[in-house]
This record gives sequence, C-alpha cells and structure tokens, in this order.
Amino acid sequence: MKFLDEYRDPALAKRLVERIHSHSLHGLRVMEFCGGHTVAIMKYGLRQLLFPHVELLSGPGCPVCVTANAEIDKAIALAKKPEVILTTFGDMLKVPGSYSSLQKTRADGGDVRIVYSAQDALEIAQGNPDKRIVFLGIGFETTAPTIAASILEAQDRGIKNYCVLSLHKLCPPVIKALLDSGETKLDGIILPGHVSAIIGSHPYEFIPRDFGIGGVIAGFEPLDILLTVEMLVAQIEKIIAECVVFYANLRETT
Repeated sequence: MKFLDEYRDPALAKRLVERIHSHSLHGLRVMEFCGGHTVAIMKYGLRQLLFPHVELLSGPGCPVCVTANAEIDKAIALAKKPEVILTTFGDMLKVPGSYSSLQKTRADGGDVRIVYSAQDALEIAQGNPDKRIVFLGIGFETTAPTIAASILEAQDRGIKNYCVLSLHKLCPPVIKALLDSGETKLDGIILPGHVSAIIGSHPYEFIPRDFGIGGVIAGFEPLDILLTVEMLVAQIEKIIAECVVFYANLRETT
C-alpha cells in the first residue's frame, strides 16, 4: 500500500503539526463537517496533536443522525402496511422515531428488509410484483445520484412497484443553519470531500461572503486533514476568508 502510506507518514505529520504550531494564532476553532473526517481525526489522534493551538469540533457528520423523528415515523407507518416491503440500509434500523423504530416494527411483523444498495431494492421489487417496494433513501448529496438512477432503471425495466421515500439532506443548507444560529463560534470549516465531488465548491461561497470565515474542501487521510488545517490557519493569520479546494492548492502548501 505504498501510495496510501504516503498520506500517513508519521514524520511528515510531525512536521505539519510543528508548522501549524509555529503560526502566531492560538485557540482557533475549526469544525469538520463530515463524519469521514471525524473518524480519521479520532483514529489518528489529530485533535490531541493540534490542541490547544487549534480546537477541532465535530459537525453533524452523519445524515442518519440528523434525520427527524417525523421522517422515521413516516417510514414506520409505511412499513406497517401489509402491501409494503420497506427496504433500507442497516444503519437506519435502530434510529428512533417518536414512538418506535424500524427494528421494532420488523419484530412486530412489518416487512422491513436490509439492503446494501438501491439495486438490491430493485431486485426485490422485480421478485415481488404484488407488493409495493419502498426504498428509504438516506444520505447527503453523495448517495442521491445512485438512488435517482435506480428510479430511471426501474422505469427502463418496466418495474412499476418500486418507489423511493427520500430523506436526503443537503450539506450547504445545514452548514448555513449552524452558522446562522449564532451559537457556534468558528474560525474555519473543513468541508466534505465526497459531497464536494458531486456538487463542486460554488455552493459553499456563502461561507466567506456572509460569515467571514474560510472553508477548505479536503480529503480524508491524516496528512490531508493536517494540510487543510494549516491552510485555514494561514487564512486566519492573513485576515482573509476564502472557500478553496485543497487539491487545487496542494502544491503551494507542501
């Protein structure tokens, strides 16, 4: 795994941490929005390495965790209908609604089936023409295209008993809601890499324009994150705020 190891080089990571610590500003608050970044930060101990110069704060991260009770209630109500097979990713089963969960609904006799993709749900629909198959669409912008494609495929294949209950979330409005609340003081944001591969950087331009803080679209390896933090710290030190793509600026930072 030569090329992957290059993004996890301890000696280079140490030099990056030292560079971040060498900046004149201390006590900066940077939020990573994506759960993938949070996992990497925890796994490699980046929070401890950067504190107290930079405090890393975790944002919403997971579209499952920010699903409203009312949305789960709607899925439960559908799963209770005898003519419905509700298909969903496994991480949705235990998420509580107002009064129950899909796991309990399945235990009580509801036909709730775990699938690994929308394609699996399509096959269930084709194999059960007398049932209405509902796929519980969950995720940020990353999962929306493949789930939308499953609807087109169902149309092409003449599968008429397949539908999607979309509970998708959009990242930029969630970020804006956090910043609008005025309850979270941030100096910069590590923006999600996978989502940005779908939507680009333009939807984040409101962050520096309206809130005066920078954002960097970053990858998920520890060196990606450390370089991104240094880019944000440099912005803050120069009193500028920009939304930039980490990869496009990689040569300048190394």
